[in-house]
Amino acid sequence: MPHLEVSGARLYYETDGHISSPAVLLIHAGIANLRMWDPQVPALASRHLVIRFDTRGYGETETEDVPFSNREDAIALLDHLGVARATVIGCSRGGSIGIDLAIEHPDRVAGIVTIGSGPSGFPEVELTEREDELFDELDALFEAKDWEQLARREAELWDFGPLRSAQDLDPSFVATAYELNAANVRHTTEKPTTIPLEPPAYDRVVDIAVPALVMVGDHDLSPTLAQYEYLLSTIPGADGCRFPDSAHLPSVEQPAEFERVLLAWLDEHNL
Repeated sequence: MPHLEVSGARLYYETDGHISSPAVLLIHAGIANLRMWDPQVPALASRHLVIRFDTRGYGETETEDVPFSNREDAIALLDHLGVARATVIGCSRGGSIGIDLAIEHPDRVAGIVTIGSGPSGFPEVELTEREDELFDELDALFEAKDWEQLARREAELWDFGPLRSAQDLDPSFVATAYELNAANVRHTTEKPTTIPLEPPAYDRVVDIAVPALVMVGDHDLSPTLAQYEYLLSTIPGADGCRFPDSAHLPSVEQPAEFERVLLAWLDEHNL
């Protein structure tokens, strides 16, 4: 299995497609790992070099308890593969990393796609009463160090949304949602320290000068929906897409529709 040695870590990564094709860099959500992109890889790889990796604390990547930058890890991977520029496609925290990357290294980013993401430094958004209750339950599981149950409840909150339950959804999606986050439980004892972008992206997204596509599921949480509206109205020329039957992971819950939207946008912008 391919790993890249970086400062204090071994990054697990996978590539598909031809090295001469336009590159796309896929960055997973915090309730998943690089496996979340499995449904999209075949179609993307027919026309792109598809690069994806497990960030520190997730999947098959191994890390020491050191300060690190997700942005520099991504750049190190692109350098290792000889890729000068890539369209960055990120879900949730993966999209936030992508935004930071586009701001800090604009010469390395050809386009940016975010799914259920917000810029670093986004102001706190008031939760609904139901969302508040669910986060209190997660906090209690964290205090009890019940990591496996915490992973399940995190998946339920984010992947299903605060107002839907497993019984409302496709059983195969429910099983995948649980599986994607369960793979991260073994990393609970790791304590690497993220080096944030300074100043954060919130006041800087107006400077993003590459094509941007901002996506969100209608069943996502209140802060994520607010972040979607902010990015769509602030990134110059950004395109937007909402998925009415998804929460935080439309690429997993509605893979065919997500793929259709993404491929059409990539074609439109020659990415």
